[in-house]
Amino acid sequence: MLSQNLQDAFNEQMKNEFYSAYLYMAMAGYFQSEDLPGFASWMRVQALEEMTHGEKFFNFTCETGGRTHLLPIAGPPNDFKSAIDVFEQGLTHEKFVTASINNLMNIAVEEKDHAAQIFLHWFVTEQIEEESSFSLILKKLKRVEGDGRGLLLLDQELGQRVFVPPTQSA
Repeated sequence: MLSQNLQDAFNEQMKNEFYSAYLYMAMAGYFQSEDLPGFASWMRVQALEEMTHGEKFFNFTCETGGRTHLLPIAGPPNDFKSAIDVFEQGLTHEKFVTASINNLMNIAVEEKDHAAQIFLHWFVTEQIEEESSFSLILKKLKRVEGDGRGLLLLDQELGQRVFVPPTQSA
């Protein structure tokens, strides 16, 4: 059974994950309006991933006898200056999520909640991938900055990404 403290923190994280999906859909909308369908598709896949992350928190909370509370989600920004701006904001957001996950792990360790620690381990690892993905794309964008052909090639590359749901055990 989750402690009240951990349950509240998990509900907050669930909100953060759903906000992430909302943010990445806003970014997808920006890229659609800029005629960059590959970038838009990449962000839509990212949004789907974040929805599954929120569902994982929802399910774990329920499975451990906790009570889920869907908290209000703030509206994300909808206007961006450039693709670089989008990925800078995305990386900043992922760093925020990483800090939040690490805080959850600290609470689980302090409370000696081994099940929560095992559950959170997947997210700790996932955040390494999340930050790395945003960072790599940001570096590529900076490398091709001002080169429309490079941007279009990157758009094609990002358009190849497909959503793969996490495995049942993850």
